[in-house]
Amino acid sequence: MNTNENAGSRSRLQKKFSELRAHNRKGLIIYICAGDPDIRTTFNMAKAIAKAGADVIELGVPFSDPLADGPVIQAASTRALASGTNVKKILALVDSLRYEDDFPKIPLVLMTYLNPVYRYGLAEFVRDAAAAGVDGLIVPDLPAGEEESAELINAMSGPDIFMDLIPLVAPTSTDERIRAAADIARSFIYCVSLTGVTGARDSLPAGLEGFIGRVRSLTDKPVAVGFGISTPEHAREAARHADAVIVGSAIVKTIHDVTTSMGTGPAALASVRAVVEGFKNAITARPACSDS
Repeated sequence: MNTNENAGSRSRLQKKFSELRAHNRKGLIIYICAGDPDIRTTFNMAKAIAKAGADVIELGVPFSDPLADGPVIQAASTRALASGTNVKKILALVDSLRYEDDFPKIPLVLMTYLNPVYRYGLAEFVRDAAAAGVDGLIVPDLPAGEEESAELINAMSGPDIFMDLIPLVAPTSTDERIRAAADIARSFIYCVSLTGVTGARDSLPAGLEGFIGRVRSLTDKPVAVGFGISTPEHAREAARHADAVIVGSAIVKTIHDVTTSMGTGPAALASVRAVVEGFKNAITARPACSDS
């Protein structure tokens, strides 16, 4: 297994967000479904996405009943499961990526539902994920403030576990819930931009600025916004309010489209890289100065 290279008490995620803040940059988090269409392609896609400038890569653990995911990611999960993808193979994927250029420092996050974690064994999952080099966990169906949440937090609190639990908050979250999420968050808070499932949208929610403002009024932890960020223009607008943007369905759809039409070779990788670069450029480009 890969040796976790986090020295000291901070995870790669904490270091990344400190670096972004120090350089006044916005972060780009790219979600892909691990194993769609297969693990080897995910390995190559992750490398292409890193080269395109992603600050964090989020690997989705496929599950048969992904309640928070829209049709694009649900279909990707179905394809990944059909290809034989499981938690053990995903952890081996993470371990392999850690030996590639760029990846010793790029945070890798798993988004997983509770069921695969419990099937694997919660303590064993945390131990093996940390050993492989996973930096954070997003668990969309983790109950707030209940026994399952406490059990996972305790398992992730070991002295050799440099892995952060990333809480989610939504526009419907109470101030109390947001404060509780801030107490859990060691690297960033995932702000779900809207109620409902993941997937492409024509526009960002009208209340996004107010929602992010409310979260910021309750905590100084970095915030990343996801769900419905479908275009570079959406990413640019969301980055005006958040510390990072999370792009998922748009990339998952691109991967499926290009691997279906042109296979999994260099042309497909270049196409995905170009799409990610478009999002990266959107959040890093400075507005043009107007003539006075």
